[in-house]
Amino acid sequence: MKHIIFGAGGAIGTVLTNELIAKNKSVKLVSRSGHSMPPAESLKADLTKFDEVKNAVEENSVVYLTAGLKYNLKIWQANWMNIMRNTVEACKAKRAKLIFFDNIYALGKVNGKMTEDSPINPCSKKGEVRAKLIEYLQSEIKSKNLDIIIARSADFYGPYAPASSIPNILIIDRMLKGKKPQWFVNANTKHSFTYTEDCGKALYLLAKDEKSFNQIWHLPTASPAITARHFIEIAAKILDTPAKLMVMPKWMIKLGGLYDSTIKELYEMLYQNEFDYEFDSTKFAKYFSSNPISYETGIERTINFYKQLLNNK
Repeated sequence: MKHIIFGAGGAIGTVLTNELIAKNKSVKLVSRSGHSMPPAESLKADLTKFDEVKNAVEENSVVYLTAGLKYNLKIWQANWMNIMRNTVEACKAKRAKLIFFDNIYALGKVNGKMTEDSPINPCSKKGEVRAKLIEYLQSEIKSKNLDIIIARSADFYGPYAPASSIPNILIIDRMLKGKKPQWFVNANTKHSFTYTEDCGKALYLLAKDEKSFNQIWHLPTASPAITARHFIEIAAKILDTPAKLMVMPKWMIKLGGLYDSTIKELYEMLYQNEFDYEFDSTKFAKYFSSNPISYETGIERTINFYKQLLNNK
């Protein structure tokens, strides 16, 4: 069976590629840039163009949609559903299976722990975009048109995510450069973080288990959730530096959004920092008898990974 990764080169695409290569699987990497990681095959394709998507999918393969779009609402509204429809129709045409790497935006603000049974209830414009994707996939599952897995992650951190992980950007990268770590709104609320390499291992386990399809799965995430302050304290202990931090209030972020488009786009998601954000992956842990690595181990591995990158520059 060929394992085909849409969005190769991103954080999750990369850790998944590493896992599949380590397991001696046949892998094809599909991206706009033509990203390559020997011995995997690589192919350039634009996911917004159906013919290119269909050409990338092979008969009886498993396709992982791990692509990420620029963090811009207008781009999400213009492209995400098109990409999803192209991927679904291509998989149906080639009798392939689909695994969609999802986030939790569609759930909105959840009181208590987020589980696979939490209702779709977005409270942001980006959440509404993601909700439409999930509703579309669930309709395909209900119609038995395609075997699909929706695999969700909490905010992720870890190797290969220097520009797509808020904890990496605000905490680890800044601390490695001798700067004070930062966090949004409140550093004392509970917040779950998923380690990137746990995602890669989990996606492969799901792909090779026939019974795991046509379900939602929360990818393995350490429990209980910690606070951003605790995350920083762990990193500070590893780096032997003071655990000082700067908490940016909402007014400061709103002001920053006047000058930076990415900060502007983040503003509507700040409810995830104002309130507890607890992600439950018990279902995965019980079914696969597999537990995520601890925050202490994950943060240490992440620091060591980025230390090596900085030393090699």
